[in-house]
Amino acid sequence: MTTDKLESERRGKSRFKIRRELRYKLLQEGRVVEAGAGVTVDIGSGGVAFRSNRAFSAGEYVELSISWPVLLEKVCPMQLSVLGKVLRSEGQRAVCSVDRYEFRTQARHAGNVQPIRNTTVLQRWADSSRRETMKAAGF
Repeated sequence: MTTDKLESERRGKSRFKIRRELRYKLLQEGRVVEAGAGVTVDIGSGGVAFRSNRAFSAGEYVELSISWPVLLEKVCPMQLSVLGKVLRSEGQRAVCSVDRYEFRTQARHAGNVQPIRNTTVLQRWADSSRRETMKAAGF
């Protein structure tokens, strides 16, 4: 990597170009206000770049459910669930932080997918993150 490349890089951690389908939930004022789909551009331990048919704004809280390419015990589909904050966005491409994550089993067929519901884990995390930001700012 050249010196110019290193100086222009904003990330502190590496990302891997992994293209996977994802579903997102957008949280505002403690509730899920929108859900949709997209695709990852790259993934790393500190952030996820993705595309969707929606333009995001920096500071929005999102939960991404990303289809994982490896099966659990070679039979059960998995998904990576990421809770984060949109760091930047340009058009239909956005980057969010990885503040919390977990692997979950995934429905095998689209007919088995549960409807989108207001996730209390996402709500508690967003509220906690908002309080920490306010505290750090001296409010």
